[in-house]
Amino acid sequence: MHDNSNFPRDNTNQKTGNQVSTQVSNQVTPQNANQEERLIILDTETTGINPREGHRIVEIGCVEMINRQLTGKTYHAYIKPLDKYGQVLQMDQEVINVHGLTNDFLDDKPIFSQVAHEFIDFIRGATLVIHNAKFDVGFMDHEFSLMNFGNQASSQLPMTADICSVIDTLKVSKDEFGSPKTLDYLARFYKVDGLIDRTYHGALIDAQLLSFVYIEITRKQSTLNLSGGESNSSNEIRRVSSDRDKLKIITASADEVTAHQERLAIVKQKGGEPLWPTKN
Repeated sequence: MHDNSNFPRDNTNQKTGNQVSTQVSNQVTPQNANQEERLIILDTETTGINPREGHRIVEIGCVEMINRQLTGKTYHAYIKPLDKYGQVLQMDQEVINVHGLTNDFLDDKPIFSQVAHEFIDFIRGATLVIHNAKFDVGFMDHEFSLMNFGNQASSQLPMTADICSVIDTLKVSKDEFGSPKTLDYLARFYKVDGLIDRTYHGALIDAQLLSFVYIEITRKQSTLNLSGGESNSSNEIRRVSSDRDKLKIITASADEVTAHQERLAIVKQKGGEPLWPTKN
Protein backbone atom coordinates (compact mmCIF):
# COMPACT_ATOMS: atom_id res chain seq x y z
CA MET A 1 0.00 0.00 0.00
CA HIS A 2 1.09 3.51 -0.56
CA ASP A 3 -0.15 5.06 2.65
CA ASN A 4 2.51 3.18 4.60
CA SER A 5 5.66 4.88 3.38
CA ASN A 6 6.89 5.19 6.94
CA PHE A 7 8.07 1.60 6.81
CA PRO A 8 11.23 1.35 4.65
CA ARG A 9 12.54 -2.10 3.84
CA ASP A 10 15.81 -3.34 5.29
CA ASN A 11 17.55 -4.55 2.15
CA THR A 12 20.08 -6.71 3.98
CA ASN A 13 17.70 -9.67 3.95
CA GLN A 14 16.47 -9.52 0.34
CA LYS A 15 16.99 -12.08 -2.41
CA THR A 16 19.98 -11.39 -4.60
CA GLY A 17 21.62 -12.80 -7.72
CA ASN A 18 19.60 -14.82 -10.21
CA GLN A 19 17.17 -16.36 -7.76
CA VAL A 20 13.60 -16.66 -8.98
CA SER A 21 11.63 -13.61 -7.89
CA THR A 22 8.28 -14.56 -9.42
CA GLN A 23 6.23 -17.30 -7.83
CA VAL A 24 2.70 -18.66 -7.88
CA SER A 25 1.92 -20.68 -4.76
CA ASN A 26 -0.06 -23.76 -5.87
CA GLN A 27 -2.57 -23.71 -8.68
CA VAL A 28 -5.47 -21.31 -8.95
CA THR A 29 -8.69 -22.79 -7.59
CA PRO A 30 -11.34 -22.90 -10.34
CA GLN A 31 -14.74 -21.39 -9.61
CA ASN A 32 -18.04 -23.22 -9.96
CA ALA A 33 -21.67 -22.48 -9.34
CA ASN A 34 -21.56 -23.85 -5.77
CA GLN A 35 -18.50 -21.91 -4.71
CA GLU A 36 -18.53 -18.67 -2.76
CA GLU A 37 -16.93 -15.56 -4.20
CA ARG A 38 -13.18 -15.81 -4.70
CA LEU A 39 -11.31 -12.79 -3.39
CA ILE A 40 -7.79 -11.73 -4.29
CA ILE A 41 -6.29 -9.24 -1.85
CA LEU A 42 -3.79 -7.26 -3.92
CA ASP A 43 -1.09 -4.64 -3.52
CA THR A 44 1.62 -3.16 -5.76
CA GLU A 45 4.80 -1.17 -5.31
CA THR A 46 5.80 1.28 -8.05
CA THR A 47 8.56 3.62 -9.20
CA GLY A 48 6.37 6.68 -8.55
CA ILE A 49 2.87 8.06 -8.22
CA ASN A 50 1.64 8.64 -11.77
CA PRO A 51 1.90 6.03 -14.56
CA ARG A 52 1.29 8.78 -17.13
CA GLU A 53 4.70 10.17 -16.18
CA GLY A 54 6.31 6.89 -17.16
CA HIS A 55 6.29 5.19 -13.78
CA ARG A 56 6.03 1.40 -13.63
CA ILE A 57 5.13 -1.44 -11.27
CA VAL A 58 8.10 -3.06 -9.50
CA GLU A 59 6.31 -5.51 -7.20
CA ILE A 60 2.97 -7.32 -7.11
CA GLY A 61 1.62 -9.22 -4.11
CA CYS A 62 -1.64 -11.20 -4.07
CA VAL A 63 -3.33 -13.36 -1.43
CA GLU A 64 -6.28 -15.65 -2.18
CA MET A 65 -9.34 -15.88 0.06
CA ILE A 66 -12.40 -18.10 -0.39
CA ASN A 67 -15.40 -18.09 1.95
CA ARG A 68 -13.60 -15.42 3.99
CA GLN A 69 -10.84 -17.93 4.67
CA LEU A 70 -7.25 -17.57 3.51
CA THR A 71 -6.34 -20.51 1.28
CA GLY A 72 -2.56 -20.11 1.53
CA LYS A 73 -2.30 -19.48 -2.21
CA THR A 74 -0.38 -16.38 -3.21
CA TYR A 75 1.11 -14.65 -6.23
CA HIS A 76 4.28 -12.61 -5.84
CA ALA A 77 6.53 -10.99 -8.43
CA TYR A 78 9.39 -8.51 -8.44
CA ILE A 79 9.62 -6.66 -11.76
CA LYS A 80 12.43 -4.78 -13.50
CA PRO A 81 10.98 -1.43 -14.68
CA LEU A 82 11.68 -0.13 -18.17
CA ASP A 83 11.29 3.39 -19.51
CA LYS A 84 9.46 4.28 -22.74
CA TYR A 85 12.62 3.57 -24.74
CA GLY A 86 12.98 0.05 -23.35
CA GLN A 87 15.89 1.00 -21.13
CA VAL A 88 16.05 0.15 -17.43
CA LEU A 89 14.31 2.85 -15.44
CA GLN A 90 16.54 4.12 -12.65
CA MET A 91 14.58 5.05 -9.53
CA ASP A 92 15.39 8.05 -7.36
CA GLN A 93 16.59 7.41 -3.83
CA GLU A 94 13.47 9.06 -2.47
CA VAL A 95 11.35 6.34 -4.10
CA ILE A 96 13.68 3.58 -2.96
CA ASN A 97 13.30 4.81 0.61
CA VAL A 98 9.56 4.20 0.36
CA HIS A 99 9.54 0.53 -0.63
CA GLY A 100 13.21 -0.40 -0.20
CA LEU A 101 13.58 -2.02 -3.64
CA THR A 102 16.89 -0.87 -5.11
CA ASN A 103 17.84 -0.60 -8.76
CA ASP A 104 20.49 -3.29 -8.29
CA PHE A 105 18.02 -5.66 -6.64
CA LEU A 106 15.55 -5.37 -9.54
CA ASP A 107 18.18 -5.56 -12.27
CA ASP A 108 17.96 -9.34 -12.78
CA LYS A 109 14.20 -9.60 -12.30
CA PRO A 110 11.73 -10.22 -15.18
CA ILE A 111 10.08 -7.33 -16.98
CA PHE A 112 6.29 -6.97 -16.78
CA SER A 113 5.57 -8.69 -20.10
CA GLN A 114 7.26 -11.83 -18.76
CA VAL A 115 4.90 -12.12 -15.79
CA ALA A 116 1.73 -10.53 -17.20
CA HIS A 117 -0.03 -13.69 -18.37
CA GLU A 118 0.49 -15.69 -15.17
CA PHE A 119 -0.59 -12.66 -13.15
CA ILE A 120 -3.78 -12.30 -15.21
CA ASP A 121 -4.46 -16.03 -14.89
CA PHE A 122 -4.22 -15.75 -11.11
CA ILE A 123 -6.65 -12.85 -10.72
CA ARG A 124 -9.06 -13.63 -13.58
CA GLY A 125 -12.67 -13.95 -12.44
CA ALA A 126 -11.95 -12.91 -8.87
CA THR A 127 -13.02 -9.91 -6.85
CA LEU A 128 -9.96 -7.80 -6.08
CA VAL A 129 -9.69 -6.28 -2.61
CA ILE A 130 -7.37 -3.26 -2.75
CA HIS A 131 -6.71 -0.32 -0.45
CA ASN A 132 -6.88 2.78 -2.66
CA ALA A 133 -7.83 0.72 -5.70
CA LYS A 134 -7.70 3.66 -8.10
CA PHE A 135 -3.92 3.78 -7.70
CA ASP A 136 -3.17 0.07 -8.18
CA VAL A 137 -5.74 -0.56 -10.91
CA GLY A 138 -4.49 2.52 -12.73
CA PHE A 139 -0.99 1.10 -12.81
CA MET A 140 -2.19 -2.37 -13.78
CA ASP A 141 -4.20 -1.04 -16.72
CA HIS A 142 -1.27 1.13 -17.76
CA GLU A 143 0.98 -1.93 -17.87
CA PHE A 144 -1.63 -3.88 -19.86
CA SER A 145 -2.01 -0.98 -22.29
CA LEU A 146 1.74 -0.78 -22.88
CA MET A 147 1.77 -4.45 -23.86
CA ASN A 148 -1.25 -3.96 -26.14
CA PHE A 149 0.34 -1.09 -28.06
CA GLY A 150 0.93 -2.27 -31.62
CA ASN A 151 -0.43 -5.77 -30.97
CA GLN A 152 -3.19 -7.33 -33.01
CA ALA A 153 -6.67 -7.50 -31.47
CA SER A 154 -6.38 -11.26 -31.00
CA SER A 155 -3.40 -10.83 -28.68
CA GLN A 156 -4.67 -7.85 -26.69
CA LEU A 157 -4.56 -8.11 -22.91
CA PRO A 158 -7.79 -7.32 -21.03
CA MET A 159 -8.18 -4.36 -18.72
CA THR A 160 -8.76 -5.06 -15.05
CA ALA A 161 -12.50 -4.31 -15.24
CA ASP A 162 -12.87 -6.88 -18.03
CA ILE A 163 -11.79 -9.78 -15.81
CA CYS A 164 -12.31 -8.66 -12.20
CA SER A 165 -14.62 -6.72 -9.96
CA VAL A 166 -12.99 -4.50 -7.32
CA ILE A 167 -13.63 -3.69 -3.67
CA ASP A 168 -11.80 -0.57 -2.46
CA THR A 169 -11.24 -0.81 1.29
CA LEU A 170 -10.33 2.88 1.34
CA LYS A 171 -13.94 3.62 0.40
CA VAL A 172 -15.19 0.94 2.79
CA SER A 173 -13.28 2.64 5.61
CA LYS A 174 -14.91 5.97 4.73
CA ASP A 175 -18.35 4.37 5.03
CA GLU A 176 -17.39 2.78 8.34
CA PHE A 177 -15.53 5.67 10.00
CA GLY A 178 -16.84 8.74 8.20
CA SER A 179 -13.51 9.50 6.53
CA PRO A 180 -10.94 7.41 4.60
CA LYS A 181 -8.41 5.63 6.80
CA THR A 182 -4.94 4.35 6.00
CA LEU A 183 -4.10 0.67 6.15
CA ASP A 184 -1.88 1.33 9.17
CA TYR A 185 -4.75 3.01 11.00
CA LEU A 186 -7.14 0.16 10.22
CA ALA A 187 -4.61 -2.49 11.25
CA ARG A 188 -4.11 -0.77 14.61
CA PHE A 189 -7.85 -0.17 15.11
CA TYR A 190 -8.73 -3.81 14.51
CA LYS A 191 -5.63 -4.97 16.43
CA VAL A 192 -4.24 -7.07 13.60
CA ASP A 193 -1.04 -5.06 13.12
CA GLY A 194 0.84 -7.53 15.31
CA LEU A 195 -0.11 -10.52 13.16
CA ILE A 196 2.30 -9.60 10.35
CA ASP A 197 6.03 -8.98 10.64
CA ARG A 198 6.40 -5.74 8.68
CA THR A 199 10.11 -5.33 9.25
CA TYR A 200 10.42 -5.83 5.50
CA HIS A 201 7.69 -3.69 3.96
CA GLY A 202 6.42 -4.88 0.59
CA ALA A 203 3.44 -5.67 -1.63
CA LEU A 204 2.87 -9.24 -0.45
CA ILE A 205 3.25 -8.27 3.20
CA ASP A 206 0.74 -5.44 2.81
CA ALA A 207 -1.66 -7.74 0.95
CA GLN A 208 -1.47 -10.20 3.83
CA LEU A 209 -2.15 -7.42 6.34
CA LEU A 210 -5.05 -6.11 4.27
CA SER A 211 -6.60 -9.59 4.26
CA PHE A 212 -6.84 -9.50 8.07
CA VAL A 213 -8.20 -5.95 7.97
CA TYR A 214 -10.79 -6.93 5.37
CA ILE A 215 -12.07 -9.79 7.52
CA GLU A 216 -12.53 -7.43 10.45
CA ILE A 217 -13.98 -4.46 8.61
CA THR A 218 -16.61 -6.66 6.90
CA ARG A 219 -17.33 -8.90 9.90
CA LYS A 220 -20.62 -7.13 10.71
CA GLN A 221 -21.85 -7.56 7.13
CA SER A 222 -20.82 -11.21 7.12
CA THR A 223 -22.72 -11.84 10.35
CA LEU A 224 -25.86 -10.27 8.89
CA ASN A 225 -25.51 -12.41 5.77
CA LEU A 226 -25.31 -15.67 7.73
CA SER A 227 -29.10 -15.76 7.95
CA GLY A 228 -29.61 -14.54 4.38
CA GLY A 229 -31.15 -16.65 1.67
CA GLU A 230 -33.41 -16.66 -1.30
CA SER A 231 -36.58 -16.85 0.81
CA ASN A 232 -37.74 -14.95 3.87
CA SER A 233 -38.18 -18.21 5.79
CA SER A 234 -34.44 -18.27 6.51
CA ASN A 235 -34.92 -15.30 8.87
CA GLU A 236 -37.77 -16.87 10.84
CA ILE A 237 -37.26 -18.05 14.43
CA ARG A 238 -37.16 -21.82 14.56
CA ARG A 239 -38.19 -23.57 17.76
CA VAL A 240 -36.44 -26.74 18.83
CA SER A 241 -37.95 -29.52 20.85
CA SER A 242 -37.46 -29.29 24.62
CA ASP A 243 -36.97 -33.09 24.88
CA ARG A 244 -34.12 -33.14 22.41
CA ASP A 245 -30.85 -34.87 23.34
CA LYS A 246 -28.58 -32.73 25.46
CA LEU A 247 -25.46 -31.43 23.79
CA LYS A 248 -22.31 -33.21 24.83
CA ILE A 249 -19.82 -30.88 26.48
CA ILE A 250 -16.22 -31.63 25.60
CA THR A 251 -13.64 -29.88 27.76
CA ALA A 252 -10.09 -29.17 26.72
CA SER A 253 -7.37 -31.49 27.97
CA ALA A 254 -4.50 -30.21 30.09
CA ASP A 255 -2.17 -30.37 27.07
CA GLU A 256 -4.65 -28.41 24.94
CA VAL A 257 -4.99 -25.73 27.62
CA THR A 258 -1.20 -25.44 27.83
CA ALA A 259 -0.90 -25.16 24.03
CA HIS A 260 -3.65 -22.52 24.04
CA GLN A 261 -1.83 -20.47 26.68
CA GLU A 262 1.43 -20.68 24.73
CA ARG A 263 -0.31 -19.48 21.58
CA LEU A 264 -1.90 -16.54 23.41
CA ALA A 265 1.53 -15.58 24.75
CA ILE A 266 2.86 -15.44 21.18
CA VAL A 267 -0.05 -13.24 20.08
CA LYS A 268 0.48 -10.89 23.00
CA GLN A 269 4.23 -10.77 22.35
CA LYS A 270 3.55 -9.61 18.80
CA GLY A 271 1.39 -6.78 20.09
CA GLY A 272 -2.03 -8.34 19.66
CA GLU A 273 -4.82 -8.70 22.21
CA PRO A 274 -6.14 -12.27 22.55
CA LEU A 275 -9.84 -12.53 21.76
CA TRP A 276 -10.29 -15.62 23.91
CA PRO A 277 -7.96 -15.33 26.91
CA THR A 278 -7.72 -18.25 29.28
CA LYS A 279 -9.90 -17.78 32.34
CA ASN A 280 -8.10 -17.88 35.68
